[in-house]
This record gives sequence, C-alpha cells and structure tokens, in this order.
Amino acid sequence: MLPLALSAALALVHLLAGRLRFMDGTPRSRALSAAGGISVAYVFAHLLPEVAAGQEALAQAGLRGGVLDGAHTWLLALLGLVVFYGLERAALTSREQNDEGGDQTEPGVFWLHMASYGLYNVLVGYLLAADPADAERGARLAFAAAMALHFLVNDVGLRDHHKARYRGVGRYVLAAAVVGGTALGLAAEVPESVIAGLVAFLAGSVVLNVLKEELPDERESRFWPFAAGAFGFAALLAVV
Repeated sequence: MLPLALSAALALVHLLAGRLRFMDGTPRSRALSAAGGISVAYVFAHLLPEVAAGQEALAQAGLRGGVLDGAHTWLLALLGLVVFYGLERAALTSREQNDEGGDQTEPGVFWLHMASYGLYNVLVGYLLAADPADAERGARLAFAAAMALHFLVNDVGLRDHHKARYRGVGRYVLAAAVVGGTALGLAAEVPESVIAGLVAFLAGSVVLNVLKEELPDERESRFWPFAAGAFGFAALLAVV
C-alpha cells in the first residue's frame, strides 16, 4: 500500500500546487529554488549511481560490445535530457507565434506536453512501485520526496506555458498519470534491464527540467537556496 499512498501524494502536488501563490512571480521563490536543488541532488547522489550500476543489467540483456559498449544507460540519460529540451523549445516557440493566445502555447503543443509529461509521470509512478518488495522504506520515501519537489518545479513551468488549459485539464491528466504508473508497476513485473533504462532516462530528464527553470535570467533565480537544497539533501541521503 505504501507505493499507492506515495503516488497519491505526488498526484496531489499537481492538483494543489496552483494554490501556492508564493511560488509564482519574479524573483523566483527561494522555496522553489531549494526544491530544484533537492531534485538535482537526488539525481547525482542516488539516480546516477543507479545508472552506472544499471549498465551491467543492460549488458546481461545482450547490449554488449561495439562502440557503445558501457554507454547505453548514459545515452538513455542523454536522450531524456534532449527530449525534454526539445519540448521546452517547442513551448517557447509556440508562445512566441501564438499572437492571439494570451502568451500561452497553442493547443497542439499543449497536448504534446501533456502526452510527454504524462508518460514522464507514468514512469515516476512505475518506478515508485517497481522496486523489489523488500526495498528499504527509506529509499522509497526519499524518491517520493525528491519527485514531489520536482513535480512542484515542473508544475510552475507548465502553468507558465499553458495557462488556463493546464489549470483546467492538464493538472488532472498528470495527477492521474502518476497514480496509473504506480498501478502498472504493482501489476506488471519487468526485467531489471528495463528498469535500468527507465532510471537512466528519468535522470537526464530531471536535470534538464530543473535547470531550464533555474538558469534563464528572467527567472531571477536564487543561487543560495538552490545550493542549500542540493547539498543539504545530498548530505541527508549520505546518512540514511
């Protein structure tokens, strides 16, 4: 029951994040920058070591030899980063070209984002449930906490891009996706090599989705809260 409870909590992030008015506006909220730092810390302190270990699982599945030997999981992480960079560029271009849209994306780009981020949330929900049954409770809680803060960062960016469409239907799509992913993870057992690939893709995606929100000058982001969140959470992961 723990994975379902945690996925429901993650779904609530999308449903309720819009009520956290202190997260909006410029300069960027210190809490939001800290949340981004925590998300990135989880990737570097926990997910990337799993990506490295997962390469052996892919090798055992037959992906061995050739010029890509030893690099498959890292290429999947790169793919996650590139895919979500492309999605971000599509949203920015759509907003620039949508003269009558009130600085929001066009419907086609909105639904492209909902499909992509929906699959992203399915992946997060799936990984929440796909660990072995004897996985440490602390590891699940750390993953859920990092992803909850990451969803908060994503939610702010999606509301900025899609405005009323996201508030009206988009957040419900993403909330349902994460719960659906957990249900799928509880119902289906997949090879370790597949999980290794999913973790790698997620790692690259998280890094891009956080940095695209923190780096642009117009965000007026907060370095010290970001750094405090990153190093503080990394230190916590080192002792739990």
